[in-house]
Amino acid sequence: MANADDLAGIALFESLDDAQRAELAGWFELKHVSEGVRLVGEGASGYSFFVLLDGTATVTADGKTLSDLGPGDFFGEIAILGEGRRTASVTTTSPASVLVMFGTEFRRLQQQQPEIAARIEQAMQRRLQTPS
Repeated sequence: MANADDLAGIALFESLDDAQRAELAGWFELKHVSEGVRLVGEGASGYSFFVLLDGTATVTADGKTLSDLGPGDFFGEIAILGEGRRTASVTTTSPASVLVMFGTEFRRLQQQQPEIAARIEQAMQRRLQTPS
């Protein structure tokens, strides 16, 4: 399980106080992965949301690199908020620590932290409008 300190340096959660971060941290699993691990696969079902705590990853779709991710970046929102399918693959390019939130907790986040949920949805809209 993650802790409040894990969330403290992440821009997405900067509006939360310590108690709110501590509560939200309990909704995440903390995973440590090595370089070259595919965290999500394009076309797969997706019921989880990810925040890259440290390390790097690359986002690819149709064999093209769409973006590079670093600490504080998040992904997985398009599938969890949309049709349930992953629109891209995300693969680590270094050892990484990743916060993982599953669907039930994500729905709780939407209800209890609407400002954060709105920021996630805005990011999703921007990503869907970006030509690949």
